[in-house]
Amino acid sequence: MHAQIVLFDGFDPLDVIAPYEVLYAGGTASGGAVTVELVSADGPREVVSGTGALSLRATGTLDPERAGLVLVPGAAGRVGGPGETPDHDAGAGEWQQDELVPVLLGRTLTTELPTLLKAAMENPEVTVATVCGGSLVLAMAGLLEGRPATTHHMGMEMLDATGAHAVHARVVDDGDFVSGAGVTSGLDLGLHLLEREIGPRIAHAVEGLFAHERRGTVWRRRGPAPVGL
Repeated sequence: MHAQIVLFDGFDPLDVIAPYEVLYAGGTASGGAVTVELVSADGPREVVSGTGALSLRATGTLDPERAGLVLVPGAAGRVGGPGETPDHDAGAGEWQQDELVPVLLGRTLTTELPTLLKAAMENPEVTVATVCGGSLVLAMAGLLEGRPATTHHMGMEMLDATGAHAVHARVVDDGDFVSGAGVTSGLDLGLHLLEREIGPRIAHAVEGLFAHERRGTVWRRRGPAPVGL
């Protein structure tokens, strides 16, 4: 399985690094059954995160025709121009992060990312996954209408407003679309994907390596629907 993790200006670093390390370790433990790279919609470049202007390098262009996994992170931090270093001298009282994250996510709609993600969603050989606000990127692009998904708890109403079906679970597995909730859910999402695609023994070995026990519910569209709750 080849995993393409998408970078965009203002991305949340932990949304990227947590699943990257899990999937990379899974590749090592499986003898190369998993490969992972950082990509962007506009090709190789340094991409500045929304947290402390941390920069990561995208080494390639997102390819929706390549079989495997495409993973979209959420955003964090202050609003500035694309690639702009945040103003650390500004007073903390001048902004609220939960108000700014939708703006950062919304900026992806002016790039080629929605078109590439639409093509990935339509490719039967690709699983699209998201961490935290990453599901809102797809939702705002009109790609999750009627699909169950999760996101950070502060974005659940926004997710519902786009026509998606917001599910309060740590990980929501809807087949070719898998979403994780809050920021640290990237660890659990990565481990779930490893178990699903490569096997539980590999996932368990990576859990042990990181001394992390998965938590929360993995929701799937299976079994009878609950009533009276």
